[in-house]
Amino acid sequence: MKKHIPNIITCCNLVSGCLAILCATRGLLEVASIFIIASAFFDFFDGFAARMLHVKSPIGVDMDSLSDVVSFGVAPTTILFVFMNNLVGNLAPAVRDSFVQYLPYCAFIIPAFSAYRLAKFNHDERQHIEFRGLATPANALFIGFLHFSAQSIPVLNNFWLILAFTFIFAFLLVSDIPMFSLKFKNLHFKENLIRYIFILVAVVLFIIFRFGAFPIIILTYILISLIRLPFKNHI
Repeated sequence: MKKHIPNIITCCNLVSGCLAILCATRGLLEVASIFIIASAFFDFFDGFAARMLHVKSPIGVDMDSLSDVVSFGVAPTTILFVFMNNLVGNLAPAVRDSFVQYLPYCAFIIPAFSAYRLAKFNHDERQHIEFRGLATPANALFIGFLHFSAQSIPVLNNFWLILAFTFIFAFLLVSDIPMFSLKFKNLHFKENLIRYIFILVAVVLFIIFRFGAFPIIILTYILISLIRLPFKNHI
């Protein structure tokens, strides 16, 4: 029985992703985003359960990747698509009735790039220590919560900025940029300085912006990863 526990948790990840898609298509963006968090929770604990129970299997790895394509690729993209459509509706009539009305469909490059990133991750031995490119859950937390952040940060209600983010984050998914992992091998402060700083900043941002903090936290994560590049062998 225990060998099926991680796969059951993975299925919960997939179901949460499907519910996020359903809610997004009905305009319930905030509820949809919460289901993204649920998917991330299950995504963490399926791997944790597999390690604790010593039941890791190739089927489990495949199921995890397939679920992630839905939960961290299609689901947040559906949220982003609806959000972008809403922003198009706020543009001047002459603009929104032009080719611009079709630009929100560009969001669907995200699932394609997410699928490629997940396949690449499964066969890239370098990513056991750090990530190469932006992880799909991190990307999902960014694009799936932009509408939350826009409630507190007016500039994020700019359609053209959100469109730019779409292409930038699609690129980050498949880039080869080293990004630090949040996995702790030990609790030594010096060896985990970057992780402790990031967690502290993330907690402060969440207290200030609540769910709208996720895009800001992910931007902070990317910025810290870029800043540490010249020093990554020392910190």
